[in-house]
Amino acid sequence: MGEMAGRAVAREPKEIVARGYDAIALRYAEWAGQIDSPVMEWVRDLDARLDVDADVLELGCGRGVPTTRELARRHRVTGVDISAVQIELARHHVPEASFVNADATELDIAPASLDAVVALFVFGHVPIEEQSGLIARIGLWLRDGGFFLGTFGAGDAGEHIDADWLGAPMFFASLDSEAYSPLLRDAGLEPVRDEVVAHHEPGHGDVSFRWTLARAAA
Repeated sequence: MGEMAGRAVAREPKEIVARGYDAIALRYAEWAGQIDSPVMEWVRDLDARLDVDADVLELGCGRGVPTTRELARRHRVTGVDISAVQIELARHHVPEASFVNADATELDIAPASLDAVVALFVFGHVPIEEQSGLIARIGLWLRDGGFFLGTFGAGDAGEHIDADWLGAPMFFASLDSEAYSPLLRDAGLEPVRDEVVAHHEPGHGDVSFRWTLARAAA
């Protein structure tokens, strides 16, 4: 995998995200474990399309469970998370993978060095003005025929801070759902699956995300 580096997070709103997940890491794990999420179905779809020992980058890996652990069974996985606490948990849960505590938008990765990039529930914490740039860089990082698996907001564009999300302030952002398609195309990523999927979140009700599995042009 290409050389990777990240600058320290030192500004709002990313500092809100980093400190928030540091504070609620264990509570978030318990909460997320109650959600009947489509994560594993999509991750296994990606896994089935990859050759063994693929180079996989997971943005927003959290504590490494379940996504990193599942992918690390067959592939070389590097997980990245903005939360130092989440990274320490991930190193404990998935010792066979590599982990980096960094801001996903600040990564320095060699072009065409990855077979897959996974970004589940990550763009919801990336400021709107940085989302298009991150998508473009993902397209550059992927080898020809590589895959991107990601989730995006399924509603209207906007940014907000929830003062008490699972016990800590948290920043959220999204472009309009339809804005992501041209950004993916501009990055050379053609969707092979693209669906809006709803799931129920304890304390928040039904929530929908746009799930996209896309392939880099060969």
